[in-house]
Amino acid sequence: MSAAHSTRSEDSTAREAGKSVALLTLGCARNETDSEELAARLAAGGWRISDDGENADVVMVNTCGFIEQAKTESIDVLLDASSTGAKVVATGCMAERYGRELAESLPEADAVLGFDHYPDMAARLDDILAGRTVESHQPSDRRKLLPLAPAARQSAAAVVPGHSRAAQADAAHLGAGAPQHLAVVRKRLTDGPVANLKLASGCDRRCTFCAIPSFRGSFVSRTPEEILAEAAWLASEGVKELNLVSENTTSYGKDLADSQALEHLLENMAAIDGIEWIRLSYLQPAELRPSLIEAMHRTEKVVPYFDLSFQHSSAKVLRRMRRFGSTENFLALLKQIRDVAPLAGARTNVIVGFPGETEEDVEELMGFLEEARLDSTGVFAYSDEDGTEAVALDGHVDEDVVSERHTRVSMLVDELVSQRAADRVGEVMQVLVESVEDDGVDGRGAHQAPEVDGTIALVGEVDGLEVGDFVTAKVIDSNGVDLVAEIVEEAW
Repeated sequence: MSAAHSTRSEDSTAREAGKSVALLTLGCARNETDSEELAARLAAGGWRISDDGENADVVMVNTCGFIEQAKTESIDVLLDASSTGAKVVATGCMAERYGRELAESLPEADAVLGFDHYPDMAARLDDILAGRTVESHQPSDRRKLLPLAPAARQSAAAVVPGHSRAAQADAAHLGAGAPQHLAVVRKRLTDGPVANLKLASGCDRRCTFCAIPSFRGSFVSRTPEEILAEAAWLASEGVKELNLVSENTTSYGKDLADSQALEHLLENMAAIDGIEWIRLSYLQPAELRPSLIEAMHRTEKVVPYFDLSFQHSSAKVLRRMRRFGSTENFLALLKQIRDVAPLAGARTNVIVGFPGETEEDVEELMGFLEEARLDSTGVFAYSDEDGTEAVALDGHVDEDVVSERHTRVSMLVDELVSQRAADRVGEVMQVLVESVEDDGVDGRGAHQAPEVDGTIALVGEVDGLEVGDFVTAKVIDSNGVDLVAEIVEEAW
């Protein structure tokens, strides 16, 4: 029996022991998968898992440390947790990034624990609940924990969240007696037909605005066997859509001696019974190979959706970001995608106000966005991040100018994504039902990722629909980024 399949008996043990932990997750989809790994390890150690911070013995906050707003939210949640009377533990990216510094500035937290604590987290919570002191995490550059050569990283002993290596599994008493690739170290914290599935951790890129590699480490792929075992388990739990996540999905396999590892993985994943949609997230434009675009198109269950990390379109700004590309290159990439899949969904994020950005650069970015016809675009205002090269760059833009540019580009994006949604009126598409309420039924199309790209309100013969059903529907109206569609073929 795999570790994940044993969680029901573990929950029973936890109830008898009376130890409860509220596990609160902030930040990205990758953090959500980390929380589900922690949940499995904690349940195996006799802890009952909930999201009820008011009635738990311990409140554990899986923090986000990506940008200032996320760090502020993490602090606020930790402070709120301290008011419940429970023991409070910070973990996740902000805890890994700042460690003891965070502990010293936040005495309300009983411990600040990093990724190295994950394998024996249940024992650490036992200590905290018993009043024993647990030393807070001491940060270091996690890139130094893995070999420089990608091919040598698979055998390294460093703890990497989400990677079920033998040492990590044994530390939590998971998967004993089973081949390692069959030990699924995960416990779902939500139900429903959609789940994130981590392909890899870390990043080898050196973008000047980003601190993630320093606290997430160098890029390391999970093995195909490990990923497919988890995908099959998720299917057995009722999951129908897999959202494949990592810091950089297009780098998958660079350390596995298979130049087409991702293409092969998609083919094998599509063969899993119960999985209907496979969605790739976090694609680097400079690494998006024609062979991957073709593989996505020919693999039936892989949805035509491209989450492309453009960040800007001015070649000058991109060089200062230490990234590749230009307006012309990015438009050519989108054309290449649409030549294969004309109705493909595409989204991106962009940063405005980066040091050295001029009005001409902003105008170029806005012109690019007008031509790109993206379904969704996130717009972020640049701010200095601790430990990044961009802090020392010349040409910092005044904050009021950054704010004005952010407002201007955001207003344009709102108009453009509304136009793009309106362009989809008349399309017939598959829709995954995600919400069935008295006031309506909502779902998503293949061009819409969970939580970030809008929804579809279904009308017509909606009686009897259930969450997780697929229907065929024709788009009849749009409202901003959201669509309205009439069912033309009943659920399956």
